[in-house]
Amino acid sequence: MTTDRADRPVALSTAVVDLTVVVPAYNEERRLGPTLDAVTAYLNGNDAGAGYDGDARDTGDGGNRWGSWEIVVVDDGSTDRTREIAERAAAAAPEGPGRTPRVRLVASPRNRGKGHALRAGVLASRGRRVLVTDADLAAPIEELEALDKALTEGHAAAIGSRATPGATITRHQHRLRELLGRTGNFLIRAVAVPGIRDTQCGFKLFDGDRARAAFAASRLDGWGIDVEILMHFRRSGWPVAEVPVRWSHQAGSKVRPFDYLRVLAELVTLRARAVPKGHLLMAALFLLLSVALYSGRWAAPAHRYLPDSLRDQNQWEWFFAVTADSVRHLHNPLFTTLQGFPDGVNLMANTAMLGLSVPLAPVTWLFGPAVALNVAMTGGLAATAFAWYRLILKRLVRSRWAAAAGALLAAFAPPMVSHAHAHPNFVVLFMIPLIIERALRLCEGRRVVHDGVVLGLLTTYQIFLGEEPLLLAALGMALFALAYAVVRRDVAKAAWRPLLRGLGLAAAVALPLVAFPLYWQFLGPQSYKSVLHGDNAGNSPLALLSFAERSLAGSRESAAALSLNPTEQNAFYGWPLVLLAFAIAVRLWRSAAVKALAFTAVAAAFLSLGATFRVPLTGVVLPGPWALLAHRPLFESVIEGRVAMVCAPALGMLLALALDRLTTVRVPYRLVGLAAVAAALVPIVPAPLRAVERADVPAFVADGTWRRYVGPGESLVPVPLPDPGNAEALHWQTEAGLGFHLPGGYFNGPYGPDHVGIYGASPRWTSNLLRDIRYTGRAPEITDAWRAQARRDFAYWHAGVLVLAPQQNDALLRATVDQLVGKPGTWTGGVWIWDLSSLQGGS
Repeated sequence: MTTDRADRPVALSTAVVDLTVVVPAYNEERRLGPTLDAVTAYLNGNDAGAGYDGDARDTGDGGNRWGSWEIVVVDDGSTDRTREIAERAAAAAPEGPGRTPRVRLVASPRNRGKGHALRAGVLASRGRRVLVTDADLAAPIEELEALDKALTEGHAAAIGSRATPGATITRHQHRLRELLGRTGNFLIRAVAVPGIRDTQCGFKLFDGDRARAAFAASRLDGWGIDVEILMHFRRSGWPVAEVPVRWSHQAGSKVRPFDYLRVLAELVTLRARAVPKGHLLMAALFLLLSVALYSGRWAAPAHRYLPDSLRDQNQWEWFFAVTADSVRHLHNPLFTTLQGFPDGVNLMANTAMLGLSVPLAPVTWLFGPAVALNVAMTGGLAATAFAWYRLILKRLVRSRWAAAAGALLAAFAPPMVSHAHAHPNFVVLFMIPLIIERALRLCEGRRVVHDGVVLGLLTTYQIFLGEEPLLLAALGMALFALAYAVVRRDVAKAAWRPLLRGLGLAAAVALPLVAFPLYWQFLGPQSYKSVLHGDNAGNSPLALLSFAERSLAGSRESAAALSLNPTEQNAFYGWPLVLLAFAIAVRLWRSAAVKALAFTAVAAAFLSLGATFRVPLTGVVLPGPWALLAHRPLFESVIEGRVAMVCAPALGMLLALALDRLTTVRVPYRLVGLAAVAAALVPIVPAPLRAVERADVPAFVADGTWRRYVGPGESLVPVPLPDPGNAEALHWQTEAGLGFHLPGGYFNGPYGPDHVGIYGASPRWTSNLLRDIRYTGRAPEITDAWRAQARRDFAYWHAGVLVLAPQQNDALLRATVDQLVGKPGTWTGGVWIWDLSSLQGGS
């Protein structure tokens, strides 16, 4: 009997055996002895166990059915009698070929994990075939017959599977444990080894040399070793069979349901280590540029404001805060009455981005919504650039730097920088390249079911990140597919069947997952039909050739004249880039991809002009192509100028193709080409977003004085009510820990009997009055009718206190509220307040 150390190389006899059985063991004193007896008896051929057909192998080794064999027990630092039992079994076992022990012990001085134990055992093995089995023999040793048959048929490994048709489970786990295990296994398969149903069953037979090569290359010490080895076999092209076996849950199993989460964590870490250094460099570059763009806010996230976001920063911080509050208190994340009190806000019908605000809830709890929003927008923009980089590198070009340049244009183009002020749903687009990649895989028709399911899951997640970007991405993909199908009919003919089948599978996966949220969005409380944006939401043709405000060559005045506001500069690619794109298309026109990308960019730019557009420098107004979509479901709520954002990735891909081609031409031509690219891109290099000191929250709110005036079921009513033009009260509310309700607000909600979508709460007489005074500086004569109406509105809002902060026309607002309430306000905590606890009024 010999004992080997698991933390050092093992000196072995050169004798080779037919089979090695590796048994990892940690504190298995109760089960290891019977398991070794059963395995030894079976391998000796002394037990007519189930499944044995009586045909012994003629190996010259005593006529037993498995020829020469050995058992390697790996004691993983046990603290009980496991090692003693293994040593006793080794001493009792007869010697094998070359006078080597049939049972050997490999001992680890401390517990290192199942992965470390398996690696030590397999590397100490000498078998032409290697079986690894858990010490509980949940899969009986007799099932080795079925696995051996699979290797005889040419497979390099055979997995004993509980999930394959034909498997038999004689004793089940607890239902909850089984459900958690299946869920974890599904996630593992999706992340690492799709197509293999049971990655974690501890009964596997390997070709010996390939097993030793795979385990020698492995790095994981925990439960993830099983998946890591299967990944190695798949990468090496070694076929793996999944064989149904008999299986029975054994009491005292070391595997816990949440160990699947540990496996996922190990696999994520493993994949991170395997990322090429070039990819890491690009990811760091994208993150650095994203941080630079938001540097003004990162200096002090909670105290800095992007003025060009208008009121959107307050709104988005509120979305993150209310979602985190819902997660903490297990409230419905699709609805709240914290704004728009008492009617409430349909959060699914607003851009709450539950796909980010929910996972970032811990960040919001610990550091506040301002930091969480900063993390989402900075990290999301960098992740989007990296996702475009990976897609371009995989599908279009060979040069990493060409792919990086295309990704930078796709993610940091002027329209994206404009939305970076205020709209994370149009900045965090990392799912879009993943969706495009999966759709391209479907066209290849190799793994339609798998790719269709994955596409359904990706689409589901994107719905919770932003539905309008998904709609625009689908429009862009449709334009590209149409153009590519025209120029490559052979490809389209081969691709349309698997693509349609995969899209059907994706819909079948996604619809059940999003059915209830979408029902809530379109039919739930405070839902609406569409949002009207006016008749001037399309782009001017000049906007496509001009420079955005935050571009190096741009100016505030020229950009403002051609856009709705600083957050909606949806075109502004600049005439040098347009000329460069035209030159690239002409030079590379023979490429089908170039033709399709050029068509996509031109078509998207044309659609973005709106239902009608004016020819520059004339009074001629022409119908635009958007008129065909303007009144269609879903499209009716789209700001048509945003369709020009589809041009960004199309132009980025054209740029990447051109730069990749430049790597193959002679140096003089290469320099001329690079100069042309620089001349087109330098004018649109973005400047960091402007940030200013944030307005302080009034002490009345910040120090909690409001609590003395707002009782249960009551609201704090700012004067005037918050609306899309003045939403500072949302910041008050988040700073107060969402402790009070607000009437009014900044959100999308229904108006009137037709439930037409508007920005903000449905107006009332008093809210209109106060808003008009603030913006016009004029007030009507306050009559008894006005006072009676104010009492009804105060009662409708369940007003506990009215709060007037210093602002434009505040003296006139104060005088008006004095008359409406019938008593003067009180100055406290930096604001004027009117305590309405004793106010009597109708509803």
